[in-house]
Amino acid sequence: MIAQIQGRLIEKTATEVIIDCHGVGYQINISLYTYAQIGSSENLRLYTFLQIKDDAHTLFGFIDKVERELFKLLISVSGVGGNTARNILSSTIPKELLQMIANADAKSIQRIKGIGAKTAQRIILDLQEKVLKLYNIDEVLLTVNNTNADEALSALEVLGFVRKTAEKVVDSILKANPEASVEDIIKQALKKL
Repeated sequence: MIAQIQGRLIEKTATEVIIDCHGVGYQINISLYTYAQIGSSENLRLYTFLQIKDDAHTLFGFIDKVERELFKLLISVSGVGGNTARNILSSTIPKELLQMIANADAKSIQRIKGIGAKTAQRIILDLQEKVLKLYNIDEVLLTVNNTNADEALSALEVLGFVRKTAEKVVDSILKANPEASVEDIIKQALKKL
C-alpha cells in the first residue's frame, strides 16, 4: 500500500522515526540495522511496509529493499509477527540472516532474543528454499557451525585477509578434511590465499 516515504527526518529513536512528508508526520517503526544506517541525514527515504491488523495499522520502515523483503518473508512464518521480525532484523544484518537461513543454522537464529528452538526451525523450514532461490545463494558455507572454522576465519581477518575470500578457502579446506584443527585450517589457508 505505502511502498516508500521520503521526507525530512524530524525525530529518531532506536525503534522509530518520524518523517515529515509535505506537512504530514509519519511514525515509522525501524530496526536497529536501519537506525545505524540512517546516521544524521536530514532528508531520508525509507522503503516501507504497512501491516494492517484488526486493532492497529503499523508502518515499518527499512533502509534498503533487501531488509524489507526479509521482513516480509519473516512475517509469513507462522508465529512471527511484525515486532518479532523487527527484533530479528535488529539483532543481525540482513546478509548474515540470509546466510543463517540458507545454512539452516538454527543455533545462531536461536541466539536472537525471543526466538526459541521451534521458531528457529520453522523459520528455516519455511524460508530456506525461498532464500536460496531469491538471493541466488548457490554455495552454502559449511563454516557456520564449525567453531574451528570461526576461530581460523577470525585469525585470517586479523592477518588482513578479506572475510568472504577467506570463507571460501576455509570452506574448501573443510570439505576435504571436516575435522581439521584451527592450526591446520590457518596453515592451509595461508598457502591458498
